[in-house]
Amino acid sequence: MKLQRKNRVRALAVGALAVSGALALSACGSDNTSGGPGGSSSAKAANIKCDGKGKLLASGSSAQKNAMDVWVQNYAGACQGTEINYQPTGSGAGVTTFLQGQTAFAGSDSPLKPEEIAKSKTVCKGGEAIDLPMVGGPVAVGYNVPGVDGLVLDAPTLAKIFDSQITNWNDEAIKKLNPGAKLPDLKIQAFHRSDDSGTTDNFTKYLKAASGGAWKHEPAKKWEGTGGQAASGSAGVSSQVKQTSGAISYFELSYATAGKIPTVKISTGATAPVEATVDNASKAIAEAQPAGQGNDLALKLNYTTKAEGAYPITLVTNEIVCDKGNKADTLPATKSFLTYVASKDGQDALKALGYAPLPTEIADKVRKTVATLS
Repeated sequence: MKLQRKNRVRALAVGALAVSGALALSACGSDNTSGGPGGSSSAKAANIKCDGKGKLLASGSSAQKNAMDVWVQNYAGACQGTEINYQPTGSGAGVTTFLQGQTAFAGSDSPLKPEEIAKSKTVCKGGEAIDLPMVGGPVAVGYNVPGVDGLVLDAPTLAKIFDSQITNWNDEAIKKLNPGAKLPDLKIQAFHRSDDSGTTDNFTKYLKAASGGAWKHEPAKKWEGTGGQAASGSAGVSSQVKQTSGAISYFELSYATAGKIPTVKISTGATAPVEATVDNASKAIAEAQPAGQGNDLALKLNYTTKAEGAYPITLVTNEIVCDKGNKADTLPATKSFLTYVASKDGQDALKALGYAPLPTEIADKVRKTVATLS
């Protein structure tokens, strides 16, 4: 049974990678008897409290798309008559759509800005938008360099690669970090996100914080680096890396795992370079500090960690909702779905997909806050 469950999860992740662009993830439990990779619908039904009927619209972060695939399928297996439609349009687009009052919640890999919280008061009648951390994990740097395994890079070198200052794979800076590797005389093909992306925001926050001044641009959801090539969404940039010799880009570990794309080990100043794994990302996320006010649970990540085994390029995807003033027709289903997502069952489904479950203390706060939404 455990083997079957793992195979189902792996198959779903691979299938998710093959779909690019804005994908509507619809879940209506009328014909679903499998309950998804997490187990049978009857098993899940006992752990999911189903409230509300009809369609729940949401959009945003493509980083959490593979997690949403599993959550939506499991929820549909338990809750008849509720349709969850999540479109992975990117964090920036998701926040914009939410602030226009078009969705019940949004996914964003960057916390809300003060001006976004202020604007949300027109949508959240009597309240305001808040961040609920829900999905953690490493931002992997995937590469396609024939004959090179176990590539090591550091923040200054990555900054120069993605700002077109280092343009060939046999550059001396890369050689110094990889003694003994047979680095080819091959042009670097750096890919970045074309859409406004929380993954880009987190990646450039790392470059700015850890590169010692090599990254000259301000962190942002919109790509500000010099040169390179663009593709839409995590699925877009990861597929470009997989098919392009000399390519390098940044995307969530689940895309690297599903596409069998090798990932860079990061030299952080610890005794050994750190691999992009769920456990190593969890060590870095554990150093995050609270950054929100009131019911806002936004976190400030430590991109300059030198802790042994802590992978520094991480992100936390937030589900953005109104603390008060949520739409009455979708509030019951929103609370029901987010309660499941933040539950132990919901979080336990993440690790096999390349995500990091929330630390227990943070997950407890999220569950308590979801219960108070009105």
